[in-house]
Amino acid sequence: MKDSRAVFSAAQINIMTQTIEAAARPATAAAPAKKPSLVGLTRAAIGDALRAVEVPERDIRMRTGQLWHWIYFHGARDFGRMSSVARPLQTRLADAYTLARPCVAAEQVSSDGTRKWLIRLDPVDARDRGAEIECVYIPESDRGTLCVSSQVGCTLTCSFCHTGTQKLVRNLTAPEIVRQLVVARDMIGDFPGMTPPTNGLLPSGEGVRAVSNIVFMGMGEPLYNVDNVADAIDVLADGEGLSLSRRRITVSTSGVVPEIPPLGGRTGAMLAISLHAVRDELRDTLVPLNKKYPIRDLIDACRNYPGLSNARRVTFEYVMLKGVNDSPAEARELVRLLKGVPAKINLIPFNPWPGAKFECSDWETIEKFSDIVFNAGDASPVRTPRGRDILAACGQLKSETEKVRARARMMGE
Repeated sequence: MKDSRAVFSAAQINIMTQTIEAAARPATAAAPAKKPSLVGLTRAAIGDALRAVEVPERDIRMRTGQLWHWIYFHGARDFGRMSSVARPLQTRLADAYTLARPCVAAEQVSSDGTRKWLIRLDPVDARDRGAEIECVYIPESDRGTLCVSSQVGCTLTCSFCHTGTQKLVRNLTAPEIVRQLVVARDMIGDFPGMTPPTNGLLPSGEGVRAVSNIVFMGMGEPLYNVDNVADAIDVLADGEGLSLSRRRITVSTSGVVPEIPPLGGRTGAMLAISLHAVRDELRDTLVPLNKKYPIRDLIDACRNYPGLSNARRVTFEYVMLKGVNDSPAEARELVRLLKGVPAKINLIPFNPWPGAKFECSDWETIEKFSDIVFNAGDASPVRTPRGRDILAACGQLKSETEKVRARARMMGE
């Protein structure tokens, strides 16, 4: 295969360079607070926090509901502004806890309105210097989708995915997952009374929230952190707080087969599968997890996904790689493979990243592939790449700051 390294314009390189340099500088936010934050906690955990400040058991449910409303509906940052909470309790809460969010170390805004945030997490122990994750906000005219991470790094090594070149550091906790949405709503003014930023595209219209959809398609494999993902979805979908519809929350997996049916039963979330090949020998290379859970087992698990119907279809993601998986024969085999499964097939033009060994299929090839699938009766939209100029498109999430800092340390020695 010929050299397929990504080629970027001078403007794109300038954008990336400026943002990487900004991310490498020390964050301007204050050091993480020693007191724990209540933001991101489940109802049960907030109840435990109230017990710790000696709220009577008879009042726990009521007080939990009050805090829940202020934290997740209003996006409160100060206990003193919680007008329905008695002043003495406000004081006890402020003495023991915070409403802090993680630090946004860097922000990039694409020419198409996509925003990527590098989020610095609080250390989890004395050895942890504070891990970093990326999440992406994608606005459209009638919705806004937030792509969240479930792990720091990734345990998988999918050959076409930039994130897969990072080693797994650790799983995210449920609060750390929830806080990505809270940070996003802070950044784009999506809590009541906030003013949205003027430098970017945001959905508009009566009843339209700036963040209306969540996709677990950021850093990490969600089903290798399924308990924390499920707890986070319960917080995200609670109708008295952040209030995301479970049908607007999609969990994408590379195929951790044993966890797929339990995920549906536990969360009611929509399911997406990173498929990318119709033959085991090819998928073994593109998605090495396939060696453990081959295609036949993966499709059987999808057939058994709770709530599956024509109204609740499984989304199969298929990245288009030139000369690798894009032939008409593979399109026909894809149709045969998914026969009997209520499915939508997202065809994803490959998004180049520095050092990638693949090229994107020609547009004519993608259209022919899509026509074969569509004419067989399956929906086969071609996903429009978003945020390419800031490396925020599908498969591109990977922080460059560690390399920049390592280079700076070497120069300083």
